[in-house]
Amino acid sequence: MRCLDSTFLIDLLKGDDAAAAKMRELESLGETVSLPAPCLAEVLLGAHFKGGDLLRDTLDVVARLDVLEVDAAVAGEAGRLGAELLRRGQSLPTTDLLIAAATRLSGQVLVTRDTDFARIPGLAIEGY
Repeated sequence: MRCLDSTFLIDLLKGDDAAAAKMRELESLGETVSLPAPCLAEVLLGAHFKGGDLLRDTLDVVARLDVLEVDAAVAGEAGRLGAELLRRGQSLPTTDLLIAAATRLSGQVLVTRDTDFARIPGLAIEGY
C-alpha cells in the first residue's frame, strides 16, 4: 500500500513525467493508494487559491484516493516523532510529522521527493 505526499500530488498535477509514470505503475499494480488528511489540506489550499482547471483536476484526483484521517493515535505518534527529532537537534513542521505518523501507523510506504522525511526513523519512503 502506498501513501502519497503533497509533493507527489503537486508534481502529478503539474504534469511531471516521473510522477505520472509512478501513478500509472501504482494503478497497474492495483495498489491501494491513500493520502494523509494533512496532505489533502495542503493540496486543496493551493487548488482553491488557483481555482479553475487546477481545482477541478485536483478534486478529480483526490476523489480516487483513500484519506488517512488524523485522530488521537496519529496526533500522539506525531508528537512522539517530533520529540525524538528534537532530542537529535532536528525538527520538522507539524504537518510533516502528522503525514509521517499517519503513514507509519497505517503500515504504508510514503511516496515523496521530500528528503526531510528521511529523518523519520522507521518511515518507509519511496521516491519517483
